[in-house]
Amino acid sequence: MSGSLHYKKHDKNYVAIDSIIFGFDDGKLKLLLIKRNFPPCKGQWSLMGGFVGEKESLDKAAYRILEQLTGLKEVYLEQLYAYGDINRDTEARVISVAYYALIKIDDYDSELGKKHGASWFAIDELPPLIFDHKIMVQKAMRRLRRKTIIQPVGFELLPEKFTLPQLQKLYEAIHQKEMDKRNFRKRMLSIGVINKLNEKDKNSSKRGAYLYEFDKEKYDYLATNGNLFDFV
Repeated sequence: MSGSLHYKKHDKNYVAIDSIIFGFDDGKLKLLLIKRNFPPCKGQWSLMGGFVGEKESLDKAAYRILEQLTGLKEVYLEQLYAYGDINRDTEARVISVAYYALIKIDDYDSELGKKHGASWFAIDELPPLIFDHKIMVQKAMRRLRRKTIIQPVGFELLPEKFTLPQLQKLYEAIHQKEMDKRNFRKRMLSIGVINKLNEKDKNSSKRGAYLYEFDKEKYDYLATNGNLFDFV
């Protein structure tokens, strides 16, 4: 796209994407970070990011950057906020649009991640982050908490088959508080969007725990017909 003569008198700015990538593993909510091998802030921890191409929309750039780091294409991705503080980047005037993604860690291409210097960190054990990335993560956490109360986005972080204890640990990790086991199970089962399977997960005990799956078709039907949800 050639520059317009009408815009020549205006300053030019860079537009970037920063990806806040959440996963869930070992009962902990985790964040995927990269150790930068390029300046500025070489050797420090950062969100995965990149610049928007000349012929890319914001969403297209966000999906491209996510795929480059994780190897995943069809995942939950949502635009979060635009960050435009004048001095937010030490190299240039960069406006960043943050997105957050929810992925299943088992589907993540760990070898591809290693090439980018990527590592998973528990959300309550994050290293210092460059620029305003900590602020981005904090805002993403607030958005995720609100979303998981009214929509079933949390299931994007779980394997297709999961136990009720796994589901409870996920919500506890996101909301950073313990939940009563009986009340949580009663609430989740009453919503009517998870199906009990005739299978058990025996990794945690000999008796095992029944596996469940999220019924997206039933959720979509109920939501279309005006059902309001409160998942916590």
